[in-house]
Amino acid sequence: MVAQNQSCNCDGTDQEQAYAQISNIIDLYKGKEGSLIQILHLAQGIYGFLPLELQQFIAANMGIPLSEVTGVVSFYSFFSTVPRGKNTIRVCLGTACYVRGGKRVVEHLQQKLGIDLNQTTEDGNFTLEVARCIGACGLAPAMMINDKVYKQVNVNKLDSILAAYEKAEGGTI
Repeated sequence: MVAQNQSCNCDGTDQEQAYAQISNIIDLYKGKEGSLIQILHLAQGIYGFLPLELQQFIAANMGIPLSEVTGVVSFYSFFSTVPRGKNTIRVCLGTACYVRGGKRVVEHLQQKLGIDLNQTTEDGNFTLEVARCIGACGLAPAMMINDKVYKQVNVNKLDSILAAYEKAEGGTI
């Protein structure tokens, strides 16, 4: 099941405070060439994702067309327009990982978590995504949870890896 909450996914911050922080970031970077990606990255870090309303706010405050902002958001897979879970699982499906069982890892995670790709578990703990390559071909199949890389992953290892995240206070390690 997919989490459908579209409100601020901010840690300890309400929506008004998040917009104020993002406004300060825009003021810092406004007018600097190539700053849009940096602003979007920081805004997503504060807000949790980049809904259309936030994209409109950024475009208006930067004095650029909304189409420029939405174009960047939709082009880069790092950006999300829907809330993500506390933990983002990215399974590598580059050639080496795919050949060594990456697809089986994805299928097992989908079954275990009860979600499809690019969805978030109902409890908001996990979002499942694929990556085309995470640069760990010698460790294939590999996956990442947040910023931590797991090597030579197989379905037998997955349950214990996920259990560690489920037991951790706040759901993250």
